[in-house]
Amino acid sequence: MSLGISLHAVGVQRGRKWVLRDLTLDVQPGERWALIGANGAGKTQLLKLLAGDVWPTPTAAGRRTYRLGRREVDLIEAKSRIAYLGAEMQDKYSRYGWDPSVSDLLATGLHRTDLLLSKVTAGERRKIDATLRACGLMRLARRRLSSLSYGQKRLALLARALCPDPDWLLLDELYNGLDASYRRRIDRALRAARARGGSWIVAAHRACDVPRGTRGLIELDAGRVIAMRPLRAEVASRLRIAAREGARAAIPGGRASPAPGGRARPGLAGPPLLKISDADLYVGYKPVLRGVSWELRDGEHWAVLGANGAGKSSFLRLLYGDLSPALGGVIERRGFPKGTPIADWKRRVGFVSPELQTDYAVNVSVRDLVASGPRASIGLAEPATAQEARVAARWLKFFGLSGVAERRPRELSYGQLRRALLARALAAEPRVLLLDEPLTGLDPGQRAFVKRLLERLMRRVALVIAVHHPEDLPRGVTHALRLEAGRAHALHSAN
Repeated sequence: MSLGISLHAVGVQRGRKWVLRDLTLDVQPGERWALIGANGAGKTQLLKLLAGDVWPTPTAAGRRTYRLGRREVDLIEAKSRIAYLGAEMQDKYSRYGWDPSVSDLLATGLHRTDLLLSKVTAGERRKIDATLRACGLMRLARRRLSSLSYGQKRLALLARALCPDPDWLLLDELYNGLDASYRRRIDRALRAARARGGSWIVAAHRACDVPRGTRGLIELDAGRVIAMRPLRAEVASRLRIAAREGARAAIPGGRASPAPGGRARPGLAGPPLLKISDADLYVGYKPVLRGVSWELRDGEHWAVLGANGAGKSSFLRLLYGDLSPALGGVIERRGFPKGTPIADWKRRVGFVSPELQTDYAVNVSVRDLVASGPRASIGLAEPATAQEARVAARWLKFFGLSGVAERRPRELSYGQLRRALLARALAAEPRVLLLDEPLTGLDPGQRAFVKRLLERLMRRVALVIAVHHPEDLPRGVTHALRLEAGRAHALHSAN
C-alpha cells in the first residue's frame, strides 16, 4: 500500500508574503507529475510542503493530509515514505564540509539522517549495494563525495533518495547542470523506480527535463495551482527532439576541425585580454587539465563545452584567479603585470558559477549581495558606498528583484538567486564576464531575457560561457572550446 497526499486550502507565508496560497491538490499512488511555473512561482516550496519539510501557515480551512488507503497517517510515518531532492541538498554538503563516502551517503538515505550516526547492518549493506549497481555507481562506492564530478554527485544523491524505495520522489530541477550521459543514467534509474510502481513530482523549466513516464502536468503561478492536466507522451517527445535539434544548431563553428592545443585564431590586433601558455591544472592533487594553451582577444566570445567532469568549471576558475596553473604554466592578463594582486583583477571580472551560489549562505541581504560585486567579495565587510548602493538598486530593478532586496539568499528560489548573482557580476562593470551555466534554474522567459542581455553586453564585454545546453548560448558567440580527457580543443566560428 502506497501513500497518497492531499492539500486543502493550504498556504505558506514568508514574512508578509504568501509564497503559496489557497492550494488544493490531491496526488495518488502511481501518479507521476511534472511541476512547471516561472521563477518564484513556488515550485520548491510546494515540493517541500508535500515532503513535510515546510509547515503550512495555520488557517481556518487549511489542511495537509497523508493517507495509506483509507487510513490517515501522521507526518513521521509519511516522511519515511517520501524522498525530496533539491539543488540545495547538493550545496549543503559543500557548505558544511560534509564528505561521506558514496556508500555511507546512501546509508544516510536509509537512516533518514544527514550524517551516518549508526552502524550499517548486513541487510542495509545489501540494499545499498543493489542501489549502487542499479545506478552504475558501484566503482565509486568508496570515493568521497567531494572528489566526485558535479554529475556524479547528482547521481549519488538520487541513489540516496532511491535507496529506501520511497513511495514518492519529489525532485526539484533534477537535471540541472547535467550532460547527456548523466541524463541517460538518471533516466535508467527512474525507469527502475517506475517499474516498482514509484510515484514522482519533478519540477522542471525545460521540456527535456521531464522524465519519461511522466503522465501529468501541474502548473503553478504566483503560489497557486492554475492547472492540472494530462501530459501527452507524444507532445513531450516532440519537445525533447526540438530541444536536441536546437542544441546542435547553436554550437559555434559546427564541426570545424580542432585547433592544436586549443589555441585561438588571432582576433583584433594587440595583446590578448587573457593568455594561457602550456598550463597544467590540478585540483585537490588530481590532474584536471593538461597542456592548455589558449587566448581571449578583443571581439571574441567563447563557449566552453564538455561532459560533466571535463574541467569546464575549473577552467573558468583558472581564468578568474581562484586556481593557478602548475609550475611551468603561465597565465597573462592584459593590464595586470606579474605581481599584481589577484584581487585587482577580480574586481574587473564578472563571475557566476554554481559554487558561488553555494558559497552565498552568508547572512547578507540580496541588496548587499549585489552591491558586493565591485569588491569581488562574498558579502560586505563594511556598508556599501552611495555609488555602490545606486548601482545595486539599478541592477536589482533590472532583474525584477527589488521586491526581495531585503531577503537573505537562502530565502530566494534557485532561479531568483541565480539572477541576483548575475546582477552582482554586472554591478562590477566587468571587462570580462565568466559564466558557468548561467541560465540553469531560470524559467523560459528569464532565459530568453538573460540571453538578450548578454547579446547587448557582448558589444563591450568579452564573454566566456560554459554550458551543457548549447541552445543557451547568446547569438554572437564566435568560438567554442571543447574540453575532453584533460585536453582543450578550439572550434572556430565560420563567421
